[in-house]
Amino acid sequence: MKQSLRDNVLSGHIPDHIAIIMDGNGRWARERSLPRIAGHREGINSVREITRLCGEIGVKHLTLYTFSTENWQRPKAEVSALMTLLLKTINKEVKELHKNNVKFTVIGDLAMLPGSTRKGLQDGIELTQDNGGLNLCLALNYGSRQEMIDAIQSLASKVQSGEMEPEEINEAIFSDALYTKGIPDPDLLIRTSGECRLSNFLLWQSAYTEIFITDTYWPEFREEQLMDAIHVYQLRERRFGKVSEQVQSSS
Repeated sequence: MKQSLRDNVLSGHIPDHIAIIMDGNGRWARERSLPRIAGHREGINSVREITRLCGEIGVKHLTLYTFSTENWQRPKAEVSALMTLLLKTINKEVKELHKNNVKFTVIGDLAMLPGSTRKGLQDGIELTQDNGGLNLCLALNYGSRQEMIDAIQSLASKVQSGEMEPEEINEAIFSDALYTKGIPDPDLLIRTSGECRLSNFLLWQSAYTEIFITDTYWPEFREEQLMDAIHVYQLRERRFGKVSEQVQSSS
């Protein structure tokens, strides 16, 4: 990677929250005549590298779309291998995360995950809960539509019990009812492998998120690709419904 690109990125505004749809593991493996699980294993190296880099450059939150609610439809052998790989990775990496002051969190419905995987996740969360560095958030058995349904049901119960009035519900209260409570909306969402869709990921939270699509498969996404994505983000004007003149006058 050209040092000038990294220098340019570091001299600009670093996004507080980066979310990534890690796509292309299977295609990366298939193009090399390897089993799909080999792509997932190599993808872990990208997770390790991107987590390290985000911690170094001052990103506060990194949310990785690790396993969606729809991924259960994949072949049972692949799902089983993924769950085993996930547990092994957590057990292997969590001490290093803790050493580097990374806080490990998870969003999604964990009830369907194998018991050993849930315990490994919970152990990692508890070990790193007081760390003040990068918040590494894995979206596991996560689906944004279900997240919103859960939030609506929770708020409806409060209205039904008299804890709040319907008119009190606003964007802030709804956001606090989501799995991502306490985590700011993503500034930048990256999707690898060239697919141009959100795939039921952070739909509410990404209303004004800058989206960056790259043809690079996730197992090949490393420092150069991350810096390129952040550099493109830095070149954009985030207007949040305003016009350019308003944004420029307030900056």
